[in-house]
Amino acid sequence: MKPGADGRRVLVTGAAGFVGCELALALRKEGWAVAGLDNLSRRGSEGNVPRLQAAGVEFLRGDIRDAALLAQLPASAWVMDCAANPSVLAGVDGSSTAFEVMDHNLIGTLRLLDYCRAHRAGFILLSTSRVYSIAPLAGLAVKASGDAFVPGPREWPSGLSARGVAESFSTEPPLSLYGMSKRCSEQLALEYGAAFGFPVWINRCGVLAGAGQFGRPDQGIFAYWLHSWRQRRPLKYIGFGGTGYQVRDVLHPRDLVPLLLRQMAEPERAVPRTVNLGGGSGQAASLRQLSAWCEARWGGHSVEAQDLPRPFDIPWMVMDSGLAREHWGWEPQTGLEAILSEIAAHAESRPDWLETSGA
Repeated sequence: MKPGADGRRVLVTGAAGFVGCELALALRKEGWAVAGLDNLSRRGSEGNVPRLQAAGVEFLRGDIRDAALLAQLPASAWVMDCAANPSVLAGVDGSSTAFEVMDHNLIGTLRLLDYCRAHRAGFILLSTSRVYSIAPLAGLAVKASGDAFVPGPREWPSGLSARGVAESFSTEPPLSLYGMSKRCSEQLALEYGAAFGFPVWINRCGVLAGAGQFGRPDQGIFAYWLHSWRQRRPLKYIGFGGTGYQVRDVLHPRDLVPLLLRQMAEPERAVPRTVNLGGGSGQAASLRQLSAWCEARWGGHSVEAQDLPRPFDIPWMVMDSGLAREHWGWEPQTGLEAILSEIAAHAESRPDWLETSGA
């Protein structure tokens, strides 16, 4: 069933965060009426509010768990859920409790799904690669090649290939509390959509990065690494022998927009409801490779080697976006070099950025 409200109005949650802001601004540029909701709990996020308002985004300060607030909002055709506590260490590192992680990420999604039920709105969840099982990823046989890990010669687990981790890869726990909150949100969204007859899309994103991101060691690592190097702040290669060979792929949020527009335009399209969206092997880098890039731009900086592992660390995570390519013709458009250069230019123009964003 198609959404029942004005077909060109979308509610973006987490709109003052890096990803939510980028998407809200892009959708507004495409002619959508955009309402952005954010509780501004992340230090620095308030700085995005003037940008949103200047672009014509209706900004609303509030919490997605506030049922009374959501009941007062006008109907939208779509809800795009970008609000989350995105730290893989959330609930175990002392920054928040396990209940708080589930309350924010899962109960928040539940409140939004109830809004969608009431207004016959479509729902798009920005999920994460962290819904995939830790054990087979952490135990993956890897070897060093050119200052980075690559999968080794042993037989790979089902759902994993040289292209990366596919949607068929195991989602059995443990995932991390953050990963489990998003996996539960995925299942709940699909169940709600089926029960109440509104469209649901689940987009599992890899590492997202770009200028203006609030990077920290446990989230937004590409932005954090570049800003920290530029400011000569302490950096560490943690775990994996202190080599810095662990690999992630990276995607700019603006590359999500063409797919999001098509998902909203074709809510009944008979294609998989859950897809991976990542930069893939062509846009992957290790921490040591990031260091080499930084050194070429800004000169040398020492990085401490610390072999002690952290919970939920994995040596190699690259997203296989083959389903999105097959069914939607989707490909990332912003290459690794362009993303790093964008972040670097921002780091040069905002040397206080890590302090501003609370990292």
